[in-house]
Amino acid sequence: MSTSAASAPRRFAFTPRRLRDRVGDGILHVVTAAAALSVLVVSGLIVYELVKDSKLTRDAFGFSFITSRAWDPVKGQFGALDFIYGTIYTSLWAVLIAGPAAIAIALFLTELAPRWTRTVIATLVDLLAAIPSVVIGLWGIFILGPVIQDHLGPFLSRWFGWTPFFKGTPQLEGYLAAVIVLAVMMLPITAAVARELFVTVPRDLKEGALALGATRWEMIRGVIIPQTRGGLVAAVMLGLGRAIGEAIAVTQVIGDTLGIHLSLFEHGDTLASRIAAQYQGASSNLQKSALVELALVLLVFSLITNILAQVIVRRFERQLGKS
Repeated sequence: MSTSAASAPRRFAFTPRRLRDRVGDGILHVVTAAAALSVLVVSGLIVYELVKDSKLTRDAFGFSFITSRAWDPVKGQFGALDFIYGTIYTSLWAVLIAGPAAIAIALFLTELAPRWTRTVIATLVDLLAAIPSVVIGLWGIFILGPVIQDHLGPFLSRWFGWTPFFKGTPQLEGYLAAVIVLAVMMLPITAAVARELFVTVPRDLKEGALALGATRWEMIRGVIIPQTRGGLVAAVMLGLGRAIGEAIAVTQVIGDTLGIHLSLFEHGDTLASRIAAQYQGASSNLQKSALVELALVLLVFSLITNILAQVIVRRFERQLGKS
């Protein structure tokens, strides 16, 4: 009698708590599902607005908008080829500079730097991500531009002027200034992701390689890089996405000029830069529509970049799993 009487309150005490748990689980499921669906809804609305607002340009020029180099608001002629070229060209050069530099910084901080300097250097690198792009653009105008014109440009022209990339006269503005600005903006995010990847490599693998007689460089090349190469590609692609979409800083230093050039000393323009520079002052609905279509092309570029990153990462993961 006493046993059943004592156990009865326990059954009733647990029932409300289990009910609350079930209600809480249901609420959690609904809230998280709504948050995930909101991403799809917002993305769909962005695409819808871009497609709708660029209809005027598509009706006027069709696919020739992508292949045309014309951009004349007075005559109503618009094309995106120069800006597509400028976006791809500057972004690839920025990746070539920032990618290896970011990986080197991450390796130094995780494997080579003294412990007392790691936090200081890592904090300084991360602070670069907090600097507004307009401030970096001003740095590009007042500091970087004169350095390129007076020192870096002549040096590159003297030693590498035989290549098509460094022909001509160094200028305050141009592709080279835009590339360096983009590389600076890519550096912190790429380095931060790479640093987190290197930390996740099991210490046993690294110490085992060193115990077998490998040098530190051989350990990095044979253990750390193979273990993290898929993530490193994703980190570089993440930085590339930042470079492709950057507008304000690039607008301040690239020169805002039509043209397709190999020389980094020449002026040019990008998709994001042209949109930022001209949308508020667009003189006609056709020009506004053309700028919106530039934004649509930029969005497609970003999606392609992300898809390629996912494909490359999965391929590396499959290769790592087979090995």
